[in-house]
Amino acid sequence: MKTLVRLFFKTLRLVLGPFMQLWEIISRPKGTVRAPALQAEVDKQCVSLALYQFTTCPFCIKVRQEMRRLSLNIERRDAQKDAKNRADLIAGFGQPKVPCLKITDSAGNIQWLVESGEIIAYLRGRFAIG
Repeated sequence: MKTLVRLFFKTLRLVLGPFMQLWEIISRPKGTVRAPALQAEVDKQCVSLALYQFTTCPFCIKVRQEMRRLSLNIERRDAQKDAKNRADLIAGFGQPKVPCLKITDSAGNIQWLVESGEIIAYLRGRFAIG
């Protein structure tokens, strides 16, 4: 039964995945425009962030859209197709749940944020203008 359920969801992802990716491209928001110096500072801060995600996960798409809206150049790590990224996510967070934002502070301490709403609230609180 477990194999049948996995096969069902894998087939569903294969069928719906391209449509979800197309919708992400079509509905792409315009990014925040900042002064070059300010954008450089934001890019510098984004180096300490990494988003573990699946390409066709609707919650991951939601977070990526917000990253575009805020013009954030955060590294994306595919935890579905890349075994190393998946292993890193499990080692750091404890389970392969996405979206998951890895935040590393200046002292090297790591914090993991899960749930698209929490990640979006964090990004808006840290990077939103006005």
